Amino acid sequence: MSIQGLPPSVSTVGPSHFDIVQVIRPNILALHPYRCARDDYQEGILLDANENSLGHSIKDAEDPVFALDLHRYPDPAQIAVKERVASLRSVPGIDHVFLGVGSDEIIDMLMRVCVAPGKEKILTTPPTYGMYAVCAQINDIEVVKCPLELTGAAGEGGESGRFSILVSEIKKAVDADPSIKLIFVCSPGNPTGTLIPLSAIRSLVDYQNFKGIVVVDEAYIDFATPEASAVSLIKDYGNIVVMQTLSKSFGLAGLRLGVALAQPPLIQVLTNTKAPYNISTPTAHIALSALAPASISQMHSNVTTLIASRTSLLADLEALASLGVGRAIGGNGANFVVIPILGADGKPDNARAQRLYRSLAEENGVVVRYRGSEPGCEGCLRITVGTQEENKTAVTKMREVLSAI
Repeated sequence: MSIQGLPPSVSTVGPSHFDIVQVIRPNILALHPYRCARDDYQEGILLDANENSLGHSIKDAEDPVFALDLHRYPDPAQIAVKERVASLRSVPGIDHVFLGVGSDEIIDMLMRVCVAPGKEKILTTPPTYGMYAVCAQINDIEVVKCPLELTGAAGEGGESGRFSILVSEIKKAVDADPSIKLIFVCSPGNPTGTLIPLSAIRSLVDYQNFKGIVVVDEAYIDFATPEASAVSLIKDYGNIVVMQTLSKSFGLAGLRLGVALAQPPLIQVLTNTKAPYNISTPTAHIALSALAPASISQMHSNVTTLIASRTSLLADLEALASLGVGRAIGGNGANFVVIPILGADGKPDNARAQRLYRSLAEENGVVVRYRGSEPGCEGCLRITVGTQEENKTAVTKMREVLSAI
């Protein structure tokens, strides 16, 4: 069976043990995508889509976004946005790019097209992003968990040390359960901040006993080294998809635009399955501006500033050691840090961490994230790197609260 809409000349690139037709659910392969009005024509007197020909009804609106043709359905393909993404991430073309309503839509779609509800499974590596498990439960999919390395020296990363990926354990899980269709790897991790080396990811996509797809979530990749991105593997592997987003380094969390990068066969399957107009006209308009050369330059400048601020924040937090703030754990490769709050015995203390978390938010106007219930994160708070002023205020408030509890 072929993939609807995929030219016969396009085939999946390596590895030899992978066949995407065997991964995608049969009902998805047989799906004839909804053909919407704007797929055919986008210019002329448009009387084909039951749009409001008089335009939108928003009056006295000065925002230039309202000058857009909001009474018309958006471009279902968003070719211009995809071209800029392809250029930025150095993939061959738009047939390697899929756009979603945030990465969350892409996570959900991957499960729906690849994993049969109630029969097949996904694998995650906790502690990790919580939406993988949420989407799995919504889709009636069981989650196999292979925790990251939960011991080792604080701050270590790479191929060994705390929060490194245990490739051998994942392979054992795959051997024991052939129904696993997707492996989710978050790199840099959330909440760990640890970058997963390409050698570990390559070991998974090369593993002959795994017939499914490795999903690499790179929401924070711009805060790490560019050469660490798994996008470089796409040219040789059809069984990998890399997710990125404009929410973090681009500072556009409110835009809700996620990106999937992969070989054309998988991109085509996602395209066949998506809602007809999933990316709105305002979203595309802003995304084009964000992906323009000047904006990309500003993004890189902001990332440099945040990395420097992260270093300063870590130093300021280390100065609170006498008050029970432990050394940051994880790889610190994102725009946040994770620190353990210690009890009188010098060990991570969930109760004290929760008291600090609540007092900061409810009495001091500083909101961080309690992560003590995550594997390997006992007593931990996750602190996003803010502006210099915000970071200083947060540390000052933490000192005051910790002195009292």
